[in-house]
Amino acid sequence: MASLSGRSSTRHSKIPDFLVGPIRQPMPAVGLGTVSHPFVEEEVRAAVLTALELGYRHIDTAALYASERVVGKAMADAVRSGIVASREELFVTSKVWCTQCHPKLVLPSLKESLQNLQMGYVDLYLIHWPMAVKPSKPHFPMKREDIVPMDLSGVWQAMEECHQLGLAKMIGVSNFTTKKLQELLAIAKIPPAVNQVELNPTWQQKKLIEFCKDKGIQVAAYSPLGGQRIPKMNPVRQSDILEEIGRARGKSVAQISLRWIYEQGVSMVVKSLKRERLKENIEIFDWELSDGDRLKIDQMPQRKLITVQNLLCPEGISSVDISDVDVLEM
Repeated sequence: MASLSGRSSTRHSKIPDFLVGPIRQPMPAVGLGTVSHPFVEEEVRAAVLTALELGYRHIDTAALYASERVVGKAMADAVRSGIVASREELFVTSKVWCTQCHPKLVLPSLKESLQNLQMGYVDLYLIHWPMAVKPSKPHFPMKREDIVPMDLSGVWQAMEECHQLGLAKMIGVSNFTTKKLQELLAIAKIPPAVNQVELNPTWQQKKLIEFCKDKGIQVAAYSPLGGQRIPKMNPVRQSDILEEIGRARGKSVAQISLRWIYEQGVSMVVKSLKRERLKENIEIFDWELSDGDRLKIDQMPQRKLITVQNLLCPEGISSVDISDVDVLEM
């Protein structure tokens, strides 16, 4: 897996880098996620600009999120206003959606993303889910009957072409289990640099972290604070254990969760629209958890919240077996 850069990054003084992939490319340990329901363009634009002002340099987007265009505009504004010196200071991640997970559609999808972003390349391009759906514009929920067999080898060859053309500095995957990663590694000429997955103290993914570490794949966490789909049932923010640790240390529950993730050697993307939360989420690097804290977190009950079923219409029947997409790996 990537190692932590031994320096405080000159590009963003508050946020250290992990060194990722065979060329050891710096990837910020914390980035800003831009998925938002409902999507309000001005709110996302303001959050990106605020994050960049605070020292964030990694912005995570995707074809599905409808945020690429506003992310690109905000980043261009940040360069023009001097918040960042140039595009080269930024780390941008985007993703190809299931409806474009076809060998002939991956490259056009990336080119469309780049057009939306008004950029010549992304730093990281990911397969969003290991699943293919009949070609259409990115959307969800998707119809079960529209799921088709995924040509993983052909899709990955197209991802490799994106890299070889210089349109994606690194390529990787998202929501891949160890089984899916094994399938990919068996056919990949360029191994995935990153696997972005749901990960936090209440879904720790220990088996996956160990597997990726052994294979040199950087794990990146989404929903590091438990997700926002059902805020009244958030297992991270409502955790008595994390609250107890936070009280004893003078830290928030969010900071305890993010610090724990960082100590696993995992990078993360955190979504917030509020300046104070954005600032709080990167104040995790000048202190550490105790062995006792870590033991308490290790023993927390585990529950996966994001599954492929969340992406599909409840009615309908799929002719493709997708059970291995949602294998629960503890």
